[in-house]
Amino acid sequence: MAKKRCLLEMGMGTDLHGKDYTKAAQRAVRDALWHNSVSFPGIFADGANSMYVDVTIAVPEPEQVNGDEVLSVLPYGMKSINVVQGGLNVPSPDGSDVTIIANAAVIVSLEVE
Repeated sequence: MAKKRCLLEMGMGTDLHGKDYTKAAQRAVRDALWHNSVSFPGIFADGANSMYVDVTIAVPEPEQVNGDEVLSVLPYGMKSINVVQGGLNVPSPDGSDVTIIANAAVIVSLEVE
């Protein structure tokens, strides 16, 4: 059997004042997931835990993201994360604060024939 991509969802998350890249990344993953109810793993595989869920997060400071905390947002599946350079820091007018914008791509794959 081969691992085949079945679903791609995108999301965007922010941390307005906390300068917390992990929180922005978690919100981006939640944004990608909130509007979906995935039922096909029960039809084509052995249920939700048979899904491969690969997350890519883009933030300006990838080293500031705790990948395990981001993956804790996902309720099912075999999870992996890749954090890359991207997203956006939007400084406040006086430079004393920053809003972080994170982007997420969540890919769900199954082993199928």
